[in-house]
Amino acid sequence: MKELNKQREDYLNWDEYFMGVAVLSSMRSKDPNTQVGACIVSKNNRILSIGYNGTPNGFEDRFFPWDRKGEYLETKYPFVCHAEMNAISNFKGNKKDLEDAKLYVTLFPCNDCAKLVVQNGIKEVIYLSDKYKDTDGIKASKIMFDTCGIKYTEFPKSKRRTLTLNLNITE
Repeated sequence: MKELNKQREDYLNWDEYFMGVAVLSSMRSKDPNTQVGACIVSKNNRILSIGYNGTPNGFEDRFFPWDRKGEYLETKYPFVCHAEMNAISNFKGNKKDLEDAKLYVTLFPCNDCAKLVVQNGIKEVIYLSDKYKDTDGIKASKIMFDTCGIKYTEFPKSKRRTLTLNLNITE
């Protein structure tokens, strides 16, 4: 078959596409400080689930304490569901489909989310930011991932680009 080479050249590769879905998902977060998105992908490059950090189902955002500092029960920390937790919880397929899946996430998973990643058979984590890398929680995540053979990779800075999303496309 003759190669025609007439396709676009500036299309997104799979990693860019799935990280873009994670970034877009993060834009659903109501958290005024940190917006995190996650996208779980099968070994066949199919999106299995997405999630973002937010309130549990039934807990209205407007009654939610989004503060980072203060008395524990007056902060977001005892209540917020992380993007990874939501993506795993939102998955409605066969648990076997999560085995060997990849998780694209905008912020490196905390130790609680790392446990969920391990328990559900996800084998690779691609992340945009590791801004809490010096905390004990993230160190614990990396120990779990290393021990359990879960690969984790920062999304390459060379693949990062600014994309414009136009929701005003006309026919």
